[in-house]
Amino acid sequence: MKKTISLALVLVLIAISLVGCGGSSLKDGTYTGEGEGMAPLKVEVTVTDGKIADVKVTEEDETPDFSGPALEQIPALIVEKNSTDVDAVSGATITSNAIKDAVNNALESAK
Repeated sequence: MKKTISLALVLVLIAISLVGCGGSSLKDGTYTGEGEGMAPLKVEVTVTDGKIADVKVTEEDETPDFSGPALEQIPALIVEKNSTDVDAVSGATITSNAIKDAVNNALESAK
């Protein structure tokens, strides 16, 4: 009986903690942010219904051969996951991190 009650309490606590994690919503709007890759990089982030709806790199001066995949893939991954907690593109880590930093900077205004 004690095991059943303990298990039930643990499950309730886990459920409460998961609900608490999803509680932070972003304010709708369009925000800009900057990050530092091999050169300064700027993004525009659109938030709709409290979620990241679009990420556009608006200014960059990165090396196209290396940064191209990151410039294409990272914004899409951020929108897909609604988070900047995405893996960097192999061979373009600096650019990938610059985009994530820029998006995080933009989202500071959306909190």
